[in-house]
Amino acid sequence: MKKKLLFLVHRLPYPPNKGDKIASFNLLRFLAARYEVFLGTFIDDPEDRQHLAKLREYCSDLCVVEITPLLARIASLRGLLSGEALSLPYLRSRALYDWTTRVLGEQRPERIVVFSGPMAQYVSGRVPRGAITLFDMVDVDSEKWRSYGERKAWPMSWLYRREADKLLAFERQMASEFDSTVFVSREEAELFRSLAPESAARTTYRIQGVDSAYFDPAGDFADPYPVQASALVFTGAMDYWPNIDAVTWFAEQAFPAVRAKVPNALFCIVGMRPPPEVQRLAERAGILVTGAVPDVRPYLAHAHAAVLPLRIARGIQNKVLEAMAMQLPVIATPGAMTGIQAFAEFEPTVSEDPQVLADAAIRCLTRPRQADLAARRCVLERYDWDANLQRIARLLESGRVESDI
Repeated sequence: MKKKLLFLVHRLPYPPNKGDKIASFNLLRFLAARYEVFLGTFIDDPEDRQHLAKLREYCSDLCVVEITPLLARIASLRGLLSGEALSLPYLRSRALYDWTTRVLGEQRPERIVVFSGPMAQYVSGRVPRGAITLFDMVDVDSEKWRSYGERKAWPMSWLYRREADKLLAFERQMASEFDSTVFVSREEAELFRSLAPESAARTTYRIQGVDSAYFDPAGDFADPYPVQASALVFTGAMDYWPNIDAVTWFAEQAFPAVRAKVPNALFCIVGMRPPPEVQRLAERAGILVTGAVPDVRPYLAHAHAAVLPLRIARGIQNKVLEAMAMQLPVIATPGAMTGIQAFAEFEPTVSEDPQVLADAAIRCLTRPRQADLAARRCVLERYDWDANLQRIARLLESGRVESDI
């Protein structure tokens, strides 16, 4: 008989069409093969309701609470009165709390996995005796807010810095309550160890994966680009501010130099829910904003290079792994390459200098398309989901962190 596992996730882990959902779905799939899973989560996109039946295939019980992001943001302002991080009331639900209470009391799960920091509030101080607990923070989320604070003007800079401080205090408290705290890369784990030295011995990392069978350049993909266009591609959810900042910065600082040398150059921004400031980029010569597409693979398969100029980034970026799996040359900032291990013959262009990125793009666009075979070899050897999640399996069986950093 399988042991029971409570799994709390901040966003419905299906479909796996954006970074956090890719990770949480693969973790769910991995856990469901080994445990009887009780899943509690939120829906923040009404279109995701259609996927509940699919999720039930992996769970014995499922609690899903729908939130409206705008109303949740307003509700989160209660944190200003309570003195807590705004992220906590944003993801606070009486229905989910009551369901969690019922699962903890009636099912007595032997394992508890929390995915994303604020979800830890549902089990804090009430873990059944003997249960092994794992806190998958993914990234040091408080540092993301600190980065926002450095780039925004007052009063948002003050609000983001406040969130960073309050959320870090919460992250440290929760890490002290769990048997292990896990991050998406060695770099993120080392950062948290420095920020929360009291939990350093229980802090470790997993490695992100990618579905290399799905992202296979051998597939037959129709060319989605205009005739004679030489494309640079960026993929990612475009309602996420680091992605907005990345494409705007590249469009303004680097792409004009590319177009001056390569008149048919196309910068293609592929991703759901582009806000007005991203849509306006399409008014510029040589920039295409697609919005949501049914499949990003054709855009990767027929591009000359992936341009990933993230200036604010936490952990391993799925968009980098997907481009690598498709054998696409990578032109990126250092933040985008965090957690990508050095690998023989894989030589992406990595720089914060827009001219260096532009020069690399020009080189790729002025020669026939070239596959980066080493990039895919790296993915196959280093970023397989099932192999990398074995570390999670060991943590859930032993409750102890291996000495690996």
